[in-house]
Amino acid sequence: MKKILTLLIVFVGLSIMVSSCYSHTFIIGEGAKSGVTVQKKNNFFLFGLIPGNVSDPQKMANGAKDYQITEVQSFVDGLLAVITCGIYTPTTTIVQK
Repeated sequence: MKKILTLLIVFVGLSIMVSSCYSHTFIIGEGAKSGVTVQKKNNFFLFGLIPGNVSDPQKMANGAKDYQITEVQSFVDGLLAVITCGIYTPTTTIVQK
């Protein structure tokens, strides 16, 4: 019984840690109009302290005047960060034109 309780506590603790996905949204001009979406992964290392391949939202917008940028750490991104103990911490940039 004690083993089951310990496993349950560990599972609940990991679930709480992984469920903390975040997002930041920036609206440029009047925001997204056409519904075209471009998505790219960003690679960070050592808990996000060292940037790897990081996207450029202005290039992703391809010269559009009105667009929306959303920076998210999805469930999968967070799971990868937990599995690698923070060595690799990816995020995703989504640009909607």
